Amino acid sequence: MSQLRLLPSWLGAQASRLLAAHGVQRFSWYSRSSGPPATSPSSKVGGGSSYMEEMYFAWLENPQSVHKIRGHHVAQLDPLGILDADLDSFVPSDLITTIDKLAFYDLREADLDKEFQLPTTTFIGGSENTLSLREIIRRLENTYCQHIGLEFMFINDVEQCQWIRQKFETPGVMQFSSEEKRTLLARLVRSMRFEDFLARKWSSEKRFGLEGCEVMIPALKTIIDKSSEMGIENVILGMPHRGRLNVLANVIRKDLEQIFCQFDPKLEAADEGSGDVKYHLGMYHERINRVTNRNITLSLVANPSHLEAVDPVVQGKTKAEQFYRGDAQGKKVMSILVHGDAAFAGQGVVYETFHLSDLPSYTTNGTVHVVVNNQIGFTTDPRMARSSPYPTDVARVVNAPIFHVNADDPEAVMYVCSVAAEWRNTFNKDVVVDLVCYRRRGHNEMDEPMFTQPLMYKQIHRQVPVLKKYADKLIAEGTVTLQEFEEEIAKYDRICEEAFGRSKDKKILHIKHWLDSPWPGFFTVDGEPKSMTCPATGIPEDMLTHIGEVASSVPLEDFKIHTGLSRILRGRADMTRKRTVDWALAEYMAFGSLLKEGIHVRLSGQDVERGTFSHRHHVLHDQEVDRRTCVPMNHLWPHQAPYTVCNSSLSEYGVLGFELGYAMASPNALVLWEAQFGDFHNTAQCIIDQFISTGQAKWVRHNGVVLLLPHGMEGMGPEHSSARPERFLQMSNDDSDAYPAFTQDFEVRQLYDCNWIVVNCSTPASYFHVLRRQILLPFRKPLIIFTPKSLLRHPEAKSSFDQMVSGTSFQRVIPEDGAAAQAPGQVRRLIFCTGKVYYDLVKERSSQGLDEQVAITRLEQISPFPFDLIKREAEKYPGAELVWCQEEHKNMGYYDYISPRFMTILGRARPIWYVGRDPAAAPATGNRNTHLVSLKKFLDTAFNLQAFEGKTF
Repeated sequence: MSQLRLLPSWLGAQASRLLAAHGVQRFSWYSRSSGPPATSPSSKVGGGSSYMEEMYFAWLENPQSVHKIRGHHVAQLDPLGILDADLDSFVPSDLITTIDKLAFYDLREADLDKEFQLPTTTFIGGSENTLSLREIIRRLENTYCQHIGLEFMFINDVEQCQWIRQKFETPGVMQFSSEEKRTLLARLVRSMRFEDFLARKWSSEKRFGLEGCEVMIPALKTIIDKSSEMGIENVILGMPHRGRLNVLANVIRKDLEQIFCQFDPKLEAADEGSGDVKYHLGMYHERINRVTNRNITLSLVANPSHLEAVDPVVQGKTKAEQFYRGDAQGKKVMSILVHGDAAFAGQGVVYETFHLSDLPSYTTNGTVHVVVNNQIGFTTDPRMARSSPYPTDVARVVNAPIFHVNADDPEAVMYVCSVAAEWRNTFNKDVVVDLVCYRRRGHNEMDEPMFTQPLMYKQIHRQVPVLKKYADKLIAEGTVTLQEFEEEIAKYDRICEEAFGRSKDKKILHIKHWLDSPWPGFFTVDGEPKSMTCPATGIPEDMLTHIGEVASSVPLEDFKIHTGLSRILRGRADMTRKRTVDWALAEYMAFGSLLKEGIHVRLSGQDVERGTFSHRHHVLHDQEVDRRTCVPMNHLWPHQAPYTVCNSSLSEYGVLGFELGYAMASPNALVLWEAQFGDFHNTAQCIIDQFISTGQAKWVRHNGVVLLLPHGMEGMGPEHSSARPERFLQMSNDDSDAYPAFTQDFEVRQLYDCNWIVVNCSTPASYFHVLRRQILLPFRKPLIIFTPKSLLRHPEAKSSFDQMVSGTSFQRVIPEDGAAAQAPGQVRRLIFCTGKVYYDLVKERSSQGLDEQVAITRLEQISPFPFDLIKREAEKYPGAELVWCQEEHKNMGYYDYISPRFMTILGRARPIWYVGRDPAAAPATGNRNTHLVSLKKFLDTAFNLQAFEGKTF
C-alpha cells in the first residue's frame, strides 16, 4: 500500500524532469491527490484502466482532457430535461463546473484570469496560443458539456483522437450556411408532416411513428450526403420498425402512394407469398443525390420484429456488394445501422456483429450506427434495461467513438452526423451516433405510456416539437420568414394529399415492389424463373481428375507442410488415380467445378478451413514461415472465380446472419455456412426461423444460402449428435396430405414451390451433385444439408467417378441395387432410411444373411418429399412390409415428417412401421455403452421379420 501511495509522487517527479529536459515551461498548481507540482498541458492519448490513473494522468499531462473524458456526464443531452442520458447520474468532482470546484486543484477565483500556454494537442485556441483559465474552461464546456457529449478518449490511437478533437474543439466549427439551415428545416418539415399525415388519416393504425425523434430523417440524409461526397455509391441500411415508413418515404424515396395503400384493409395481396406488415418491409432504389448530384443506390433491408436480428444480415450484404465491386477498402459501399436504445444494450447479436467488424473476411470497413435513444424500452425504464451507464457502451469494445447528441438541437445532430460519416470514410472504423430523444406516443400508437411512465409523459405532452423550435430559431435570426416556413409545410401536405388520392386506385399489393435485393437478369421481368428445368450436374472426367490432382498438391514452391497433411494429400492422389472420392474430395470437386464456371464460392464458419473433423484442409500452413498460407482451390484454373474460405468468430447467430446477407447480393455465388456441430445451429435459430425459412414468403426474397450441419448418433453425447432435422422438416411447407400430380417438370417444380430443401446425403457423389444443383437450378432456395462425421473416413462411404461424370445427376432416392432388387417379389421387408444409418443396416443385413429378403432404399432428399420415387419403390416390392428406420429417437429425426406422406402416397393401404430409438427428452445419450445397446436393439428389430406380426398400425 505504501508503494501505491508513493506512485503519484514518483510519476509527478518523473514527468517534471522529462518536461524540464525538453524546455517546457510549467505553471505550478497542486492536486490534492499528488502533492508535488504538476506540469503544463501536454498530450493525453487514452483513458487508463482505473479512475485514479485516468484522472491523475489526465490532469498531469493535460488539464483540459478531463472535459474530454468526463464532459459527456454533464452535457445537456436530454431534450426533456428530466433524465440523465447516462445512468451514473453524477457530476464528476474533477470537472470545474462551479467556482468552488477550483479548490480541488488548489486554485482560487483570481487564477481564472491568468493566462496559460496552450499545448499543441488542443484546438480550442484556434489561432491563439494562450488563453485565460476562465476562457479555457468556457471553451471546453462549449465543446464537451453542451448538447453534444463525446466518448473517444478510450481509443488508443493518437491520430484518431486528435482528429476528433480538431473536429469539435476548433472555434466556430459548427457554423451552417443559410442554405444548409433551410435544407435542414425542409427535411424536418417532411419528417414531421409525414407522421402528422399518417396520424390524421389512420389514427387507429399501428405505424410505429418517429414522433419525438423526427430529426433522424435529416440525420440519415446528412450521413448519406457526406458519404456520397466522399465517394460512396451504395448505402445499405438496416433498422427496426420505429420510423421505418418515414425512412422509406423520405430517405429511400419510396412512392408515397405505395406506402399509403398499405393502410387500406381492402387491398388484396398478389399471389406471391404471405407478405409482412408494412413496417417490416424493405426497399431498393437508385437515384441522384440532390446535394452531391451523384448517383446513389439505397437499400433498406427487410427485417422481422426481432430487434437487431437484421444487423449481421446488413453487414453480410454490404461485404458481398464490396466484394463484387472490388471495393476492398469500402470506398464505394457502406452500411448504416439504426438501433433502439434498449435493444442496442440488450441484444447479444449486437455484440456478435461488432466483433465481426475488423475480421479480414467479415469487415465492411466501418459502419455508422445511429441509436434512436428514446430513454425507454416499451415500458421499461433504462435503469431496469441495462447495467452500463449508456446504451451505447457495447461499442467501446471495438474502439468506436460514441457521439451523444441532444435530438432537439437539429444543427448539433447534423454536425455530429457529418463528422460520423467523415470518420467512417477516413478511418474505415465503426462510429456511433446516440440521438438522445423521446417517444411522443407509446410503444405503438395504440399503447398508453402513462400507465408506467407518468412523469416522463407529462413532460412529453408539454414538450414543444423540434420543428417548431427550429423554425422559430430560424425565423428569429432571419434565415427564413414565417410565410416561407408555412409554404414549405403546405407544399409537402399537398404532396401527401395527392399521393393519398392516387393510392385509392391501388387494388392489389405486390410484395415484389418492396424487394430489397433485386437480381437483374436472373429472373424474367415478371420475377419468374426463365425455365423449370435443371441440367445434369455431372462434369467431364478430365475435370474431376484435374481438380483431384490440385487437391492433392501444394501449388506454391518452397512450402513446407505438416507430415500428417502430406499423408492426407497422398491419399487424395491415390483416390484420384483409382477414380474414387471420399467426402472431402467430392466437396473439392463440386467447389472447383463451380469456380471454373465463374461461380464465386464462400465457405464460412467455425474452423472450416481445416474442418472440425480435420478432413477438409483447404488452407495449408507453412510449417517454417509464420502466417504463410496457401489455398490450392484458388490455383485450379487461369481465370476462375475466387474461392473464400474463412474461419469465423465463435458465433452462430451473427455469422449465419452475415452469410445469409452475403447470399442476398447475387444469385451467382455458392455461399455456405458450416456449424462446428449441427447441434450448435440453435443459437442462430432466429436467423433460421425469421429469415431463412420464411424469407421468400414474407419478402419475395430468394436466397440460396447453404447450411452444413454435422449430424449423426455416434455416442458423442447430447450436444454433439443431432442437428435437429425434425425442426427443419416441421417448418417445410409441402403438404403432407396433398397427392401431387406427377408432371414432366415435377422434380424442379416441387423444388420451386418449397420454402427450403432438406437433404441427408449417404454418398460423396450425392453431396457433390446437390451442391452443384444448388447453382444450376433456375431459382434459389436455402439448402439444409445434414453432413456426416464418421462417414468422412468410412471405407464404404466412397463414390466412383462414374457417379459424377457428365450426364449424371443428384438422386433424390437411391434404390436398392443388390440381390433383393433382382427378385423384388421375394422381398419380405423394404426398409427406407436416410444418411449414416444406411451403413449400419447394410452391415447388419449381411451378417444375418438377409440380402435377398430385405431391401434398403435411401432418401437423399427428404424435403420436399420425393412422392414419385417413393411410390415407385413401394410398388416395386408389393409383398414387402414397409419400415422406416432411423437412428434418432422417435420424437425426433424424420418419422413424424415422412409418416403422413407415406400414408398419402400409399393411399393408406399399407402401413409404414417405425424402427429406431424410443422417444426421449435428450437427443442422444452421453454413455457409450447405452449408445451401443440402443443401436443393437433397433438393428435387431429392423431385421426381425416377425417384429410387427399381429400388430395394428
